This record gives sequence, structure tokens and C-alpha cells, in this order.
Amino acid sequence: MRESRKWLRLRIAVVMAIFFVIFVALVSRAFQLQVLSGEVLKKIASQQHIKTLTIQPERGIISDRNGEKLAVSLLADSVCADPMKVYNKKMAADKLAEILKMSPSLIKEKLSTTRNFCWIARRISPEQAGRIESLNLEGIFLVKEPKRFYPNGELAAHVLGVVGIDSVGLEGLERQYDKYISGEPERLVWARDAKGKRLYPRRENDSVSGKKGLNVVTTIDSKIQFLVETQLRQVVREKGAKGGYIIVMDPNTGEVLAMANEPTFDPNNITKSNIPFIKNKAISDCYDPGSTFKPFLVSAAMDEKVITEKDKVFCEYGNYAVADRIIREAQRKKYGYLTVREVLKYSSNIGSAKIAERLGKERFYNYIKKFGFGAKTGIDLPGEVAGLLRPYQRWSKVDLATIAFGQGVSVTGIQLITALSAIANGGSLMRPYVVKEIVDPNGKVVWENKPQVVRRVISQATARKIAGILMDVVSSDDGTGKKARIEKVEVAGKTGTAQKFDFSRHVYSSERVRTAFMGFFPVENPQVAMLVVLDEPKRDKWGGVASAPVFKAIGEQILTCFKTDINPEAFPQVEGKELIKLASAQVQSPSMHLINGSSTPLEDTMPDFRGMTMREAIQLGRAKNLEVKIVGTGWATHQDPPPGVILKDKRYCTVFFSMGQ
Repeated sequence: MRESRKWLRLRIAVVMAIFFVIFVALVSRAFQLQVLSGEVLKKIASQQHIKTLTIQPERGIISDRNGEKLAVSLLADSVCADPMKVYNKKMAADKLAEILKMSPSLIKEKLSTTRNFCWIARRISPEQAGRIESLNLEGIFLVKEPKRFYPNGELAAHVLGVVGIDSVGLEGLERQYDKYISGEPERLVWARDAKGKRLYPRRENDSVSGKKGLNVVTTIDSKIQFLVETQLRQVVREKGAKGGYIIVMDPNTGEVLAMANEPTFDPNNITKSNIPFIKNKAISDCYDPGSTFKPFLVSAAMDEKVITEKDKVFCEYGNYAVADRIIREAQRKKYGYLTVREVLKYSSNIGSAKIAERLGKERFYNYIKKFGFGAKTGIDLPGEVAGLLRPYQRWSKVDLATIAFGQGVSVTGIQLITALSAIANGGSLMRPYVVKEIVDPNGKVVWENKPQVVRRVISQATARKIAGILMDVVSSDDGTGKKARIEKVEVAGKTGTAQKFDFSRHVYSSERVRTAFMGFFPVENPQVAMLVVLDEPKRDKWGGVASAPVFKAIGEQILTCFKTDINPEAFPQVEGKELIKLASAQVQSPSMHLINGSSTPLEDTMPDFRGMTMREAIQLGRAKNLEVKIVGTGWATHQDPPPGVILKDKRYCTVFFSMGQ
């Protein structure tokens, strides 16, 4: 009996010991899992069941100097999927492909991934989103993403640039100011629902709900920009040119009022066919400037007191030997003695070469550098190049002569107009810029761009003399720039026909040229400087014939379509220091011209609805006593009749709206 009790106690002790060991082991394991390895296991579980998706926030608005919206962000639906939850991939791919106009095999390939997330299509139309939602496909979801939209289509496309699929600026201001415009991204968490059958998105927490980007206010005047683009497109077609560009600047501040390229593109619809046109040639293409370079030579020579405007230069009757080269005049002209004023007026190559000889290589080179050539201007746009300027130590006698009339040195359009502005404003080189200020969503100015003087190039006295000579180029009946003349306003300017270098023949081509006219007005108080460049026109291959009339047409319409303080005797005086102020009505179409020497009253022309919301368009229509028909949704993209058409008895307009492509 005693023996049996002893064995019973022993068995109980063994069992308790076993239970104790098991208990200790379980507690130890629980401690290891919950405390020591808790975070690691939690992370593994999250990776298996939770997907964090980064959604870019709305980019900031880009507007013109008057508050007109040039680039905005709209919310659009994007299609994504959890491939592990799409059980019938072929069926899902076929149904989605029909709606999205995509290849079924491409969608099926995306759904065949072993990951638990993939994009199917980004930023689709509301109609497509509605159809996909009605399918109620397991594992297929819609999320809201911001989509960049340009209300005015092609307007200022090269200045604004484009945005990539992930809301990253790729060109233009979108790229240059991306860190300000882009904002802070939002993170969405995707988790299984209560039944574990599908995913749903939610914000991770309030601290990462995204923050809209800052707004950018540009120096661009959208009405002048539209005017410039229309005139450029028209002249490129008329002259059969490859393309061209125009820059309009305030010479006193360096503010760019308009910058247009042709051919252009629609940033709402970027395709392979229009990618070559995205490059902003006004700042990224360099070329031999031809005769537009001569004013800077004469400025340097006069500032150094090497010559005066009344000095005479013998122009050798059209043939001048320099070393082993013969310098000739354009169009085989033959001049004898010309004053310095006449050298610019008639654009004499030989006269310019002889002035350069008096100035000398080193001094001429130094002034070229002071005017900003051979270096970037610092304009706040990506892609600017510095041009080409060899050190004067490597110049031969022939180089000195040819650089005097713009061959053997390469410049950009922005360098030319900036250098000309230095003559217009009294001798100071300004840094050009296209962004006026950056503001937060509440309108508070975060950063401001102010006019900046880079350096003094020439004296005020020299600048005034050169301006007077350039005025003669336009105002004289025998001046090369007479077709740029604007009635009742004094214009100073210079023509240029730059031959392109033929690398196959190692000579300058007489057929392939760039024609240009640059000028400013009014001479006594310059407020507008403009450069017009046409690339390889097939008809009228001289700057004074092809480019100067475009300057005149744009200048006239700036004066007649806008309230300005230019020439108070001819036009109404407006208080304030702002260069260009919009009239209460919209600008008339740039294709319209003066009637009987005066512009058509703005109240009788069709306003420009483009870029407006439906509410804004309706309000403007009521204010103008117009019947406005609305077609589509989003922002106004085009209208019929077009802006500027003279309103008669029938006062109606159809305005077409779109959410972008």
C-alpha cells in the first residue's frame, strides 16, 4: 500500500514537472512572439495583408500676371488591381479592355503578376470610370488621382512645359518649379475587408493626407501671348518657314510678357508625334545672329569713343579684302562713304568690319561678354544654353571682321532680346524671368522674383545715341526696318538675315537662313521689347521683309487692344506703373487689323471664354448680353464664334468644355 502511494506521488510529481516545463515553454514562446519578435511579425503580416500606395497631391495652379489660370489640377479616376484576388483574369481583362480601349493581352499580363498590386490605367474619363465601377469586378478598384489640365490648350505650352504620369514636372515651369508646385504626397492603405475577400483604400492617418502644392504667378500676359502665337502661326504658314519664335519683354525689368514657339504642341495630349516640338527653341537653340549683332558692335565702339555717329567709314563699293577673304555686302550692294549711323541704317557688312578693326579684338570680345553673350542669361526655365563664343586670342583677322556682322558667334533668342533691352533701358543688362511670385493656397506670397540688374554694359549717353540710330533704321524710308513702323509711335529696331552654316560644303548657305527683327517702343520711354525670328522661310528671305511686319502687327494690336500708358497723345492715359493693363473687355482676334486708322471698339467684339469655368463663362455672357450655349464639362477649350469677331445682330456663342485628354 505504501509502495503504491509512493509511485502515485512520483507520477503526480512527474506530470506536474511536465506541465511546468510546457507552461514555461509556452510563456517563453509567447514572450518571444509578442515582445521580442512582435514588430518583425507585425511587419510581415502588414506586408501580406496591407498595401501602402503613394498618391501625388494636387499640383499648384500656374497663372498669368492677371490671374488667368494657365495650368490646374483636376481629380480623375485611375484603375488598379490586386491580381491575387482576380480569379478569372481573362474575363476581367476582356471587359476592361473594351472600356479602356486597351489590348486584352496587355491587361492580362499585368494581372498575371505575383504581387498584390498593379496599375491598369491612369487618369481615365468619368464615363469610363462609371462603366468600370458598374462591373463590380473582384480585385479591381478605382482611386482618385490629380490630373494636370491646361485650360487654354497650346497657349504658352513651351513656357508651362509638361507633367509626367507620376505628376513630376518634365519641361518648362512645371520642371523648373516642381519642388514648389508638387506639394506633399498622400498615402493610401489597402487592407482586407471583414470577410477577407477584397481590398479597400483608406488614408493611413491624418498626418499624411497630402498637401496641395504652391501656386505660381508668371510674368506672362495670356492675352499678349495669344496675340503673339496667332501672328507667329500665321506668318510661318505664309512664308513657308520651318518654324520660328517670338519673345516679348519689358526692357526695364526683364519680365517676359510672351514667349511663343512654332510648331507648338498641346500639353493636354502628349504623343510621340509632338514630342519633338516640346523643346523651347527661344532659349535652347543657338545660331549665328547675322546683322542683329551689329548694334552691339557699334555700342561698344561708341562707348569706347573709338567712333562717333557722324564719323565716316569707306565701304569699298561692295568688296573688301581681309587676309585671304573677300567681304561683301548683302544683296551685292555697293556703298562708298557711310556715316556710322548709315552703317546701321543700311546694315553694311564692310562698314561693320572696319568699325570692329578700330575697336580691336580684345575690347570687342569684352563688350560681347558684357552684353551677356557666351553665357546663360539665368532665365528661370530649364534647357537654356550659353551659345558659342571663342576666346579673342583664337580670333584671326577674318574672324574679327565676320563676327562684326554676326557670323562666327552663336547666340540664343533670349540673349538677343536681353541685350537689346540693355540698350533700350539706358545701358543696364537685366536678368530675364518668367515667374513673378509663388503664393500659398491662401494667397500669401511665399517667394517673389524682383528685377535684377546683372551689370551696366554701356553708358546712358551711348544707349540713347544707339536708340536714336536704331529709330532711323525704322523711320527712314530707305531703312532696312521700315516695315516695322508703327503709326504715331517711335520704334527702334534692327533687321537680320542669318545664313545657316552648311556643314557638308563647309560654307554659309544662301538658301537656308533665319530672318529676324528685334526692336522696342516707344523710343523716348521704352516699355516693350520684341524679337521675331523665322527659321528657313521659303518666301521673303530677308528680316526686313519677313519678320519686321510681324513686329508691326503685334505692336499695333498691343497699343489698340490694351490700355497702356504708351504715347498719351494718341491713346488714353491710364494711371499706374504696370506695363500692360487689360481692358475691361477681352482682346480682339490678332488676325483683325485697324479700320480707318483706329481699332474696333472692344465692347463690340466676341470675348475670349477659353480657360473659364462654366459659371465664369455664363456670367461673362450675361455681362456682354450674349446667349452662351454650354457643351461638355470641365474648362472651356474653344468657342464658336472665335474671340475677337465683331458682334452684330446675332449675339450668341457656343462654348466647348473638356476635362483634358
